[in-house]
Amino acid sequence: MTLRLFNSLSRRMEEFQPRDPARTTMYVCGPTVYNYVHIGNARGPVVFDVLAGMLRRRFGTLAYARNITDVDDKINAAAAEQGVPISAITGRFAAAYREDMAALGVAPPDIEPEATAHIAEIIAMIETLIESGIAYAAEGHVLFSVASFEGYGKLSRRDPDDMLAGARVDVAPYKRAPGDFVLWKPSTGELPGWDSPWGRGRPGWHIACSAMAAAHLGETIDIHAGGVDLQFPHHENEIAQSECAHGGAPFARFWLHNGMLNFGGAKMSKSVGNIEKVHDLVRRHPPEALRHALMSAHYRQPLDWSDGLVEQSVRTLDRLYGTLRDVDALLAERGATAVDAARVAIPDAIEAALDDDLNTPQALAELAAIAGNARALRSGVARDEASGEGQLQALATLAASLRAGGRALGLLQQAPAAWFARGASGDDDARIQALVDERGAAKKARDFARADAIREQLAAEGVLLEDTPQGVRWKRG
Repeated sequence: MTLRLFNSLSRRMEEFQPRDPARTTMYVCGPTVYNYVHIGNARGPVVFDVLAGMLRRRFGTLAYARNITDVDDKINAAAAEQGVPISAITGRFAAAYREDMAALGVAPPDIEPEATAHIAEIIAMIETLIESGIAYAAEGHVLFSVASFEGYGKLSRRDPDDMLAGARVDVAPYKRAPGDFVLWKPSTGELPGWDSPWGRGRPGWHIACSAMAAAHLGETIDIHAGGVDLQFPHHENEIAQSECAHGGAPFARFWLHNGMLNFGGAKMSKSVGNIEKVHDLVRRHPPEALRHALMSAHYRQPLDWSDGLVEQSVRTLDRLYGTLRDVDALLAERGATAVDAARVAIPDAIEAALDDDLNTPQALAELAAIAGNARALRSGVARDEASGEGQLQALATLAASLRAGGRALGLLQQAPAAWFARGASGDDDARIQALVDERGAAKKARDFARADAIREQLAAEGVLLEDTPQGVRWKRG
């Protein structure tokens, strides 16, 4: 199989092979830890978690770095407002971020560098840029001269003058040109700072990522990934300063950018206020359903986020887990041996979908097809008590393939009973009764499609309905 990825730098699909067969490298932009992240911030980690798994299966060793930005003006503002050191803010929200990502099934990266632990590397890179005439010091600041890098704009494919139009550019008298960006800035006494050749100060956002990537992954990395909103100026600036500091060596061979989440008709953004925090969502919904929802559209396309999308993902997982539950029960009833899914290869159809630029919607469709085949075979075996060992083995293999396919996407890895036990409380009883009542109303309105859909949903959850002269009764199977 051949992995093909859409490279934002070349604007085309390209076959991916690591530069060094013995070590594939990937860097993903991580959070600035001053608050809880919103669900839009989780799309990249979820999708690139799937990619990390693919790279390990395909090429073996992977060095995957996802940074923590723990020095930033927003962090400073939050610390000042609460009267605490910045470490109190960054420690709390870095831990919350790790907890939220773990809830979504995102595996920790191999390397999690923090900006404040790389001040020496940042200063060294800035000194190299100054020595080469690419950067200059002015009034305690150090700035990168955009005009000195001929390739500026090659990622976003925009003219530098056009890139400045509409961008938030700090126009300051110490700049040689308005588009020059800060590598180092001075810190007053109340702000965090470190000693440097240019006085006490702190690094800019862009230079921190370049220094961390170089320190852990080398001058040229295989894949750099992040949200499309970071393409300019962050990723553009990373390319400029990294390639100038490393004698023109390419910074990243492949650039991958995930699309934004829309909520309420607009891009999800803290500045707009139309956000759903992961920290809250994982407490209101099954985290696995949130992960499923984030993969329901192709990663490069925008995704409209809503409660309806999450509810649809819950229903889909109900059906998939219901299939596994029913197959497992029948195999146990017939005394058949289950197949260990951990020893089963990921189905070719799912690998092929992911090889096509991480086509998770197609991979999910292939997962549903396997489940459909398993349900059909189970029905036949259940009707025929004389089913032979071959049919039972085929059924066990299908269930294992379904779990193995889910493994590639970070889905279906818990026991069906654990999935259906979520929220088993009085609140859940009220939810089920509301669905039963809705089904009754749908039947009266002759909306039989909706009534059947509700019955199927409840059946997938293990809820059995019984029509009696006194009305509909239900029980958990």
